[in-house]
Amino acid sequence: MKVEREIDLPASPDRVYDILMDPARLGDWVTIHERFEDAPDRLDQGSKMTQKLKVAGQRFTVRWTVTQAERPSKVTWEGRGPVRTAARVVYDIDERDGGTHFSYLNEYQLPGGAAGRIAGRAISAAASREVERSLERLKQLLEG
Repeated sequence: MKVEREIDLPASPDRVYDILMDPARLGDWVTIHERFEDAPDRLDQGSKMTQKLKVAGQRFTVRWTVTQAERPSKVTWEGRGPVRTAARVVYDIDERDGGTHFSYLNEYQLPGGAAGRIAGRAISAAASREVERSLERLKQLLEG
């Protein structure tokens, strides 16, 4: 399954990168984020953390590793969740017209074969809405 979105942000790529890589700020813009259990003060390549999330009324835990951190242009996170679920999140950050064009990609696999894919449609719809809300919150945070 996959969720992709793009947004233009009113800040430099460096400022956007700083917000994206600050675990203390994640709750300011990511709507499904509840808390980190063991995040470092700053994220960089190789950083590991455990995140508590809530989507469509369901709480779950994902163990993340930052597998790529190229300041200020690209970040990749890889995660493992409950029942062998896997996720990969990619942030592409590009300077555009004095601001930043931000591309977000979340690819994830749910367990359960065909039944998991059917259940995944509802989760995917909720995740898509939350990504849109999160990106709007990120934009508002940067405008503020």
